[in-house]
Amino acid sequence: MKLRTLLSATVALGLATSAAMAMDKTGWPESFTVGTASQGGTYFVYGSGFAGIIAEDLGISGGGEITGGPMQNMALVHTGEAAFGMTTMGPANESLNGTNPIAPGLKMDKACAMFPMYQTPFNVTALTSSGIKSISDIPAGSKIGFGPAGSTSDTYFPSMLESLGVDFERRNGSWNDLGSQLQDGLLDAIAFAAGVPTAAVSQLEAQTEVNFVEFTEEEQGKIQEGFPVANFVVPNGTYASQPGDLRSVSMWNFAIANCDLPDSFVYEATKAIMGDHDRMLKVHKAAKTTVPENWDKNTVLSWHPGAAKWFNENGASIDAANIYGN
Repeated sequence: MKLRTLLSATVALGLATSAAMAMDKTGWPESFTVGTASQGGTYFVYGSGFAGIIAEDLGISGGGEITGGPMQNMALVHTGEAAFGMTTMGPANESLNGTNPIAPGLKMDKACAMFPMYQTPFNVTALTSSGIKSISDIPAGSKIGFGPAGSTSDTYFPSMLESLGVDFERRNGSWNDLGSQLQDGLLDAIAFAAGVPTAAVSQLEAQTEVNFVEFTEEEQGKIQEGFPVANFVVPNGTYASQPGDLRSVSMWNFAIANCDLPDSFVYEATKAIMGDHDRMLKVHKAAKTTVPENWDKNTVLSWHPGAAKWFNENGASIDAANIYGN
């Protein structure tokens, strides 16, 4: 019995090795980059982490690259300067329609959906000493940081706050830099749009007392009327000093791949990420929703054929009409 088991294991190992050797690697790049965002935000941590997983599993050199965020990532992936990147559905839609401010008029249709990531909630954070506890508390003329220029926050949050009647001065910068400015009294608040927990917020609450400013139900409704978002709750316990569940609105994030990358390469890269959820959770807690069943949250981008193949083999039903090249 033991001999039979040993022989079976030996045969299985031999078959697996043969399959790996037979894998079609035609056209695979020797290295790759993943467009992320600024340090201190979820994109940088998450993107660098999934780059490491792909590099390890596929035996190819790769890593995360600091960028301006979703808008720039769409441009980098479209042109092939980055193999992979991350974006949100709003910036993705604008890029496809040719209204990406990085290259107005250019329809960035070479950036394909790869896999679902997580929802990006929109929340305001202020120092407790500011007295800002609600959106209506924000004084006229307040200096508010909206993240890197062209980021999801910078693209949508100013207009959202304007729709709620907030008067402010707009500031841009990396999340880490804006956090330092808030502590130094150079900013009145920061309007974060990032997966939670956001590293810069966690760092802020560890160093000083902060207020987590949530939306009222009325404010949520008003924002949904004008923007591609849905209601969201930041669960109590996400941050150490969070007083309870926080009402927010959110937008879905997706990993993207250059549409011309070899199908086999993107298939194996997708498999590396989606096939081991526990490993992604170790990268960032936001990966809780990086699961196959969320494939349908992509309502904008064409799917990369390699990614679509993996998802359809694992319970999805991506229509051929929504796959690039069909």
